[in-house]
Amino acid sequence: MSNLDYLGTSAPSMVLYLPHRPNGLDRLVRTPDARLLMDGNSNHWRKIVTLLAKVACPDEDWRGFRDEALFQHTALCFAPRLIDGATWHWIGGKENLLRFGLEVSNAEALPDAPDVAIDIENRILLTPYPDYRQLSNATVSQIRTALTAAGFFTADLGATFSSSP
Repeated sequence: MSNLDYLGTSAPSMVLYLPHRPNGLDRLVRTPDARLLMDGNSNHWRKIVTLLAKVACPDEDWRGFRDEALFQHTALCFAPRLIDGATWHWIGGKENLLRFGLEVSNAEALPDAPDVAIDIENRILLTPYPDYRQLSNATVSQIRTALTAAGFFTADLGATFSSSP
């Protein structure tokens, strides 16, 4: 896989797969930094990074997690193949999912968010493209509840994510 296909830690708890790359990826790959990614790109990327932080953060301090630790624990991938070693795979967007050619028949829709589905066995989260219009705070809360029930925020994982000193 090309260096420009991946941004983040080599052992992510969650990888968000997207079909488009941000500007300045060649520089960001060397030093993954959410603030630099947001500063060098449009508000569109701020929304994506913020939603990743809101979903993956082990506590309520998603801003601190986003700004200080996001890419120490998560990653973005732009190639259509699941990354080995990732704890969870988040594929954003139906068209993006088609690039993977995955069988996701085990994915169950969330009761109050029918456009969001989780395949617990394969640790795959399927959502609309990560945008505030598609993934409201209420939907993010439902995703976090489902991930909690699936064991995403275990005690050991949460300890590695601590965003407070």
